[in-house]
Order: sequence, then C-alpha cells, then structure tokens
Amino acid sequence: MQVLWAPWRIEYILGKKEKYCIFCAGEDRSKDKERLILYVGEHSIVLMNKFPYNNGHLLVAPKRHIAELAHMNEEEAKEVFDMLKYSVNVLKEVMKPDGFNIGLNLGKVAGAGIEQHLHFHIVPRWNGDTNFMTVLGEVRVIPEHIKQTYEKLLPYFQNKTKGGGDEYI
Repeated sequence: MQVLWAPWRIEYILGKKEKYCIFCAGEDRSKDKERLILYVGEHSIVLMNKFPYNNGHLLVAPKRHIAELAHMNEEEAKEVFDMLKYSVNVLKEVMKPDGFNIGLNLGKVAGAGIEQHLHFHIVPRWNGDTNFMTVLGEVRVIPEHIKQTYEKLLPYFQNKTKGGGDEYI
C-alpha cells in the first residue's frame, strides 16, 4: 500500500461544513481569510479554491447569485472579466507560471460543482506540473500550503480594494 501524507486535510474532514454558497460574500468581512476570499467588489468576488488543481487556483464570480451567463448584466460582465484579467496578472507577478487554464463549467453535466452560482476557474500551470504522480498514481502534488499562497496574493487584492492595482489590468 502507498501512503500519501496530507495533514492539512484533517481541517476539512473534521471541520464544520459550509451551509452557504461560497460565492455569496455577504456583509460580514470578518471571515474572509478563513473563507479564502481575496476580493469583493461592487459586482464580483475573487477567492481561492479550497480544493485546487494547482497552487494559486482562483475562482472569480459575479457577486449576485446567478447560474447563467445570460443573467449577467453589462456591469457584472465587465467587472468579472476585469477581475479575470487582474487575477491572471497578479498570478503572473507572484507565482511566475508558464501558462493558465481558465474555464467555466455551466451545468452539472459540464462539471460544475456548484452549478447554482456561475464561477470561472483560473488555474496557473508550470512546465512539468503534471508528472509521474499525476500520470501513474492519479495523485496531484500541490507543493505550497493554501494559506501561504493566500498570504502572498492578498496584498495585491487589498490594493485593488483600495482603488489601486490598475497596472494589473
């Protein structure tokens, strides 16, 4: 038998399960760090994926709870797209990836884990990030703890919240 140690998973296994939509920011900002929320704008939210495919896996969604692209108004669509661009540029600056996978799963059959709230995935990619562990062992290795990555990215999104960060759009 092979053993893969992942001690950070015990928090999820034993922890309280969310009974709310992770993309609905709400008014209370006191739990943003715990929820891995990096940014809440007028029409959008950016947070880290708690179950990432790779380090720096971000989720960008409209703030309004909607499931279809057709339900986004122009202001929401513009801000969500601007935050996609901003997030990619911050990840380029901080994590130096060689490329990205950016996608949207619409509907359960398309792979949407939370189909009731539209959201985009941004997954940084590096040459060689799919190695023998993934190919042969069907195991993904994520080398940095999610909380460390959050702390690296947060200052860039705090700057955006304060009206800065235009250099990343």
